[in-house]
Amino acid sequence: MSDTTLSVEAMDDATRSGLKRLILTLADSKRLMGLRYSDWLVGAPSIEAGIAVSSMAQDEWGHARLLYAMLKDLNVDPQEVEHTRPAEEYASVDVLDAPFADWAAVVAGMVLVDGAITVALDAFCRGIFDPACSRIPKMLSEEEFHRSLGVAWYKRLAGSGSEEAKDLLRRATEATLPVLLRWLSTPDEVGSKLAAMGLTDSGETQVTAFQDGIRALVATAGVDVDAVEVATDPWDERRGRGPGHPEEEAVERARGDRNRMLFVE
Repeated sequence: MSDTTLSVEAMDDATRSGLKRLILTLADSKRLMGLRYSDWLVGAPSIEAGIAVSSMAQDEWGHARLLYAMLKDLNVDPQEVEHTRPAEEYASVDVLDAPFADWAAVVAGMVLVDGAITVALDAFCRGIFDPACSRIPKMLSEEEFHRSLGVAWYKRLAGSGSEEAKDLLRRATEATLPVLLRWLSTPDEVGSKLAAMGLTDSGETQVTAFQDGIRALVATAGVDVDAVEVATDPWDERRGRGPGHPEEEAVERARGDRNRMLFVE
């Protein structure tokens, strides 16, 4: 954590806009991560695994709420952001646009997607935006369980899984890494400006931290993270991610639209 903090009042419009994008990218990714975990409450390979993903889904939704709440410091209404934006406005990392296809993809998601988001959170936590410095450490401590579970399952599938399981894990890893490496690198002026101001780490630093954290593990699935080519899809600077968006039905579920209509105050 930095000894210096930056007040919103001291930010220019470009910095404030960039910080809003960063918060939305993290919050939306957390919200969608929770939804993708929740899809496996039933269908996980064991009762214990189902209970674990249930717990992780709750963690992710709680983290998302805390991140959305940071928008208040930028004079943005979190309620409006959480409950009125259509799917095409979501800034969540690209790989969460679609559900995990199988349990091997869930495991890869625990290690890689959740891991990349955690790297980005850690970088934000060590910057000079005080709400991030004070609120993110608890999220990071809860993420330790996600990583330990993901690593255990990854080693299990890569080491003693069936040939089909090993192949699915390798393919999920290879499909996910190019997008995550590009997402962490934030290849635009917004990412460079936020890093230069000390609000987060540089994209290069985040990519290196991510690669170092997974290199030995993904090698067990036959993947060399240093040989992975970064995704080359067009970059949406407004949202800080690649093209596309989650399906509208997923966003409706994440927002709780149907259930909220039944709510009587």
